[in-house]
Amino acid sequence: MEDYDLPHDALFLGFDSSTQSLKATVLDSHLNIVATELVHFDSELPHYKTKDGVFRDPSVNGRIVSPTIMWVEALDLMLQKLAKSGLDFGKIAAVSGSGQQHGSVYWKSGSSAILSSLDVTKRLVDQFGDAFSVKESPIWMDSSTTAQCREIEKAVGGALELARITGSCAHERYTGPQIKKIFQTQPEVYRDTERISLVSSFMACLLTGAYASIDETDGAGMNLMDIKQRAWSKVALEATAPGLEDKLGKLAPAYAVAGHIAPYFVQRFNFHKNCLVIQWSGDNPNSLAGLTLNKPGDLAISLGTSDTVFGISSDPQPRLEGHIFPNPVDQESYMVMLVYKNGSLTREDIRNRYAEKSWDAFNKFLEGNAASKRYCELGFHILILLTGGKIGFYYMDHEILPPLPVGFHRYILDNFTGDTLEGLTEREVQEFDSPAEVRALIEGQLLSMRAHAERFGMPAPPNRIIATGGASANQRILSSIASIFGCDVYTVQRPDSASLGAALRAAHGWLCNKKGSFVPISGMYMDKLEKTSLNCRLAVSAGSPELVSKYTVLMKKRLEIENRLVQKLGRH
Repeated sequence: MEDYDLPHDALFLGFDSSTQSLKATVLDSHLNIVATELVHFDSELPHYKTKDGVFRDPSVNGRIVSPTIMWVEALDLMLQKLAKSGLDFGKIAAVSGSGQQHGSVYWKSGSSAILSSLDVTKRLVDQFGDAFSVKESPIWMDSSTTAQCREIEKAVGGALELARITGSCAHERYTGPQIKKIFQTQPEVYRDTERISLVSSFMACLLTGAYASIDETDGAGMNLMDIKQRAWSKVALEATAPGLEDKLGKLAPAYAVAGHIAPYFVQRFNFHKNCLVIQWSGDNPNSLAGLTLNKPGDLAISLGTSDTVFGISSDPQPRLEGHIFPNPVDQESYMVMLVYKNGSLTREDIRNRYAEKSWDAFNKFLEGNAASKRYCELGFHILILLTGGKIGFYYMDHEILPPLPVGFHRYILDNFTGDTLEGLTEREVQEFDSPAEVRALIEGQLLSMRAHAERFGMPAPPNRIIATGGASANQRILSSIASIFGCDVYTVQRPDSASLGAALRAAHGWLCNKKGSFVPISGMYMDKLEKTSLNCRLAVSAGSPELVSKYTVLMKKRLEIENRLVQKLGRH
């Protein structure tokens, strides 16, 4: 068997620059976690005055941004924290990272000189104040580019053609439409921009002291890359802005070396000068790596600021909904994904309104609907409580899937038994009682995931689901997933799989570099997964077939109502 062992005393550092925080995970050569750290933007960098890590612009509908320099200062603070924890930076053989997808950074002309001449006596934040032509980075929550989306789709031959080329139809949060908006509304700023980075490649720039390539996986989240060729699409570039290819630079595989760690970090934090920086990638692709998702029948659900459902496919078919990216840890397959903007922030909002701002109270309401409590056997009959026939749509922000604006919509299904749609009538109401609000929210989010996953061609039911993200620590939510999807639900040791995946990818990139070519990532943990921090454990067994069947009926009714809402209110 080929030797996939890592150096005995080597460490591998993974970052996750997400919407609300910067996280770090350190793995040893046995792929066990030896250190973790977190910098929370709102509380630890309060001078930026962000809420949930972002600014919501009240003057421009849908504009949501983050101060670019905040991400720089977060890296300063993170490295200080890791140093205080006693981490020996000299043992780190490779670093990689994860960035919130689609967000973009605009480097002002001349900024490459700042990157290449960092002053070791100063913090990073004190050296990049004048490096950006756009001070506030558009991020994945932004929905202000609908007009640009339609223009790009029209220019390439339609939404489905754009999806065929780039893996997705045009989405407001995608980087291409964001770039087009800046070119159209601030042409002088676009002209004064010498490089455009994603959040992922931006952070890699800081670590290497030079412009880092965008990787092929995160690059697929821009509406600019040909996913089959793994190269920039000429027609998509031309539809977006002039001279764009020069500003984007070259693409690179996710396992490639971006460069060695910059001398700044060697001198200031005692990194070894041979420490490699492996290409950073997006947060969802890194989660796919960290969850060791490598079987087409498996799905992952990430419950974070955004909620995502993703899996792998060898021959994905582009559609008008959903997204396709090259697999970051496999040269042949693809990652398929659905994204929901209203995730943890919406769950927190409903908790605050209806559950006394308490997760305990929230879970008690949900427990009335958990799989073990949801039914009682009466002879051979099973009485399903479900939500009592209540369906809710909760959108604090413009939703991605389905494309609906801000708003809450609540319906009661009269005569609902869970057996059939026949004879069902729904009526819209202003509010439910508090327990029903909680249950309708969680069941609604999960029913939407299942409905769209099946429509996108994902496995139904999945072999298993691996849950990650902050809310995956909530056993009641996991029980709801098992009941609605009808499969076993697994979790990993830590809910922040993106930084874990980044650390694993750092080790994988180091190994590929040593071997001189790509090696399968599974070789690093095959036959020893249970001895690593990557191991999954069974959290909840599949719900009963009867319960899943009744949820199927509720799901079909929900989809029927959703389609009507999209026709009436959708952002077309």
